[in-house]
Amino acid sequence: MSGDAVAGGPDLRPVSVERRTDGTGPRVLLLHGLAANDSVWEPALPELPGGLQMWTARLPWRTETITGLGTETDLAGRLAQALESVPGGAEVVVAHSMAANVLLDLLDRELRAGVDAPRKYGLRALVLVSPFYRSRAEQFDWETISYYLNDFHLIMEEGIRAHSGGRVPADLRRAMGERVRERVGPYGWFRFFDLYLRTPALAAGRLALPTLVLAGESDFAAPPGEGVALAGALPDARSLVLPGCGHFPMLDAPGRFAAAVAEFVHTVPGLSPSDGHARPTALELQR
Repeated sequence: MSGDAVAGGPDLRPVSVERRTDGTGPRVLLLHGLAANDSVWEPALPELPGGLQMWTARLPWRTETITGLGTETDLAGRLAQALESVPGGAEVVVAHSMAANVLLDLLDRELRAGVDAPRKYGLRALVLVSPFYRSRAEQFDWETISYYLNDFHLIMEEGIRAHSGGRVPADLRRAMGERVRERVGPYGWFRFFDLYLRTPALAAGRLALPTLVLAGESDFAAPPGEGVALAGALPDARSLVLPGCGHFPMLDAPGRFAAAVAEFVHTVPGLSPSDGHARPTALELQR
């Protein structure tokens, strides 16, 4: 199912998925974050093992439809729709930023309702990239709210910097970041921050899926310590902080990002792509 266009025009469907590689191995679904779209994965896709069957999703919080985020009633339900749109189910889900939080919210909701969420969606493993997470409600104070509200445009600017490889001048990045912030709007911002505020209530100890939490060393939006803390709260998770990367490690260091994902998939029983790619070492991932 192509996510590029519908009847010759832009794809404005709330959710669509697209197969991106011809691999016959594990099905991997890539989920973009707030005010981005599936183009965020383009630099990393060629770096991933050819044996993987890669899919990308386009979600309601993407650039093209971001103005409707505040009125979207069920973000977790939309993400579930993306999971179910992959034929045979997505065995590995790689979720960036806000998408990681929507995914955790969905799985938490299902588990609390007594549903075996991994079995329902066919999930075998997760990769959470630059997630927002705090373990205690007391960690949210007025300064935190002020930071994420008043400096929200800086996160938008970081996405523009990463997408452009730093080629957009700072003054233009600021103007573009403020424009994206206006398109997200106050209601859209509250949808994001509400997900963040609910992270202390996640029943993280019940989500027993093999999980890799990837963070960027210089991420000022979702500090790497939060990713490390989330990995510590999950029963079968490990964290990896990539040096020299910000909130978008798949853009800042696509080769190292892809190597980390491939190395992790190789460690999950039954998910190793059979394309002859050698597993990178931990030292290689840090370079």
